[in-house]
Amino acid sequence: MSESFDPRPGHSRSRLGYALAVLATIAAGLASRHFPGLQPAFLGKYPGDALWAMMVFFAGGAIVPAARSGRVAGLALATAGSVEFLKLWQTPAWSSIRHSTIGHLIFGHAFSWQNLLAYAVGVLAGLVVELLIWPRVAVPVSQAD
Repeated sequence: MSESFDPRPGHSRSRLGYALAVLATIAAGLASRHFPGLQPAFLGKYPGDALWAMMVFFAGGAIVPAARSGRVAGLALATAGSVEFLKLWQTPAWSSIRHSTIGHLIFGHAFSWQNLLAYAVGVLAGLVVELLIWPRVAVPVSQAD
């Protein structure tokens, strides 16, 4: 495997394919919270956190389709970590945002070191999915949408 994690240089991700992956991951993440009995209880809320980070990875792939996989993974980890550390900043305005449904889904409420591990697992899972399905979703850069 090359340093870039990109098995097909000169190719780009399909924006539509990655947008669909974002939507599917959002659906899986919401299901993991709405139907917690479908996953082992010892995992708690962490599958949803890992799926959130995987969604960030796929969103990064849609936003910068020609970027190397390693860069997209780094961007996703930096984004997830930044959002987690943002939870340490408590102001009335941020609290009101976090208490809305969309604010809670994006930003969460309380800082947790364990979330950082879940995010790393989610980004790694997204990277593995990309590497396993890359030949089916990558298109030459000249034909990228």
